[in-house]
Amino acid sequence: MIEQPFFKEALPILQALETAGYEAYFVGGAVRDFILNRTVHDVDIATSALPDEVKSVFLHTVDVGIEHGTVLVLLDGRGYEVTTFRTEEAYSDFRRPDEVIFVRSLRDDLKRRDFTMNAIAMAADGQLVDPFDGQRDLNDGIIRTVGDASERFSEDALRMMRAARFISQLSFELDLKTLQAMIDHAPLLSHIAVERKLNEMDKLLSGSDKAAGLSLLIQTGLFAFLPGLSGQKAALEQVAVLPLQSLNADQMWLLLADKTAGRHITDFLRDWRMAGKRVKRIEKGVRTLNRVRAEGWHDVLLYEAQLETAVDCAEVVAVLDGKTSISKDLISRWHGLPIKSRDELDVTGSDLLAWTEKPRGIWIKECLELTEKAVINREIKNTKENIKEFLLSCNLL
Repeated sequence: MIEQPFFKEALPILQALETAGYEAYFVGGAVRDFILNRTVHDVDIATSALPDEVKSVFLHTVDVGIEHGTVLVLLDGRGYEVTTFRTEEAYSDFRRPDEVIFVRSLRDDLKRRDFTMNAIAMAADGQLVDPFDGQRDLNDGIIRTVGDASERFSEDALRMMRAARFISQLSFELDLKTLQAMIDHAPLLSHIAVERKLNEMDKLLSGSDKAAGLSLLIQTGLFAFLPGLSGQKAALEQVAVLPLQSLNADQMWLLLADKTAGRHITDFLRDWRMAGKRVKRIEKGVRTLNRVRAEGWHDVLLYEAQLETAVDCAEVVAVLDGKTSISKDLISRWHGLPIKSRDELDVTGSDLLAWTEKPRGIWIKECLELTEKAVINREIKNTKENIKEFLLSCNLL
């Protein structure tokens, strides 16, 4: 009996399919992570039942990808993707199969998968089906394609980035034939949508061995077919030798943007099709990083950066300088600031207008900014009386 929670909760689906006369197995990354004693976050199920047959077994289903054999089965408030065994014919665009053929053979289904470690199935009783020696490669720490590496990468070029991502996440080594095929087929990555590349890059940059993942992108030449990184081999090599383990994905993007994008930070990030909010966060991080280099940390800079950006920059600076991060000190200083935002100032633009006969104008913004800095630097107290007196002394009212 499988006791791991995600498997245990989904077990009734396998049992129902088997009771109806079909084969059903857990497959893919969940099985791999289970074998490696890594956290399992969700499970995928493969079955010999055709999509309509799956729907006939369960009361509540959703057609999420039925043309590719996937039906979402709803059970106890959760959704589980159940996919019919299939083979795939020709990948003329190096991204998607031209045709999906449903089959009744588990082995044929596993044969189409990317790497041996992801081509292991687990039955309801916990027995493993491993026709391509994925367990051996897991034990040896090897990433190897199922069958011919050139064929696998020609079918879906994103698999090359997945290999680099797994290097980062698992600290494995790459099979030599798989490595050579990545070098030979790197240009095929140009056919892959940027959004898919970003998804894999984020996972690579979140891994515990991200330096190794980046080094593989450099070694294979894949970096040349990633947005903004063509021609940046030297900069990437400088990043890849740094102690990157402590950085999260957004902090890694801050570091990469700083090292490779020059003055074109916005273009670099937008070329990766990042969400606007994320672009602004990383842009702000790079600007703050440059100010820290020029000015050092002071309370006004900490206030203007805000805590999230300050911590990001502190972590990146620590990696670049090879020193201990001062994030904890910055967090303590942040909590000690007199105000954390303009909303906390004891005056508003309306107060300024009430104190003078001046018409509305840019002068209001300038007064508020000057007041913020004076309060942050503890030159004045954050009260209406003190602020009014301060602005009068500056001849601004």
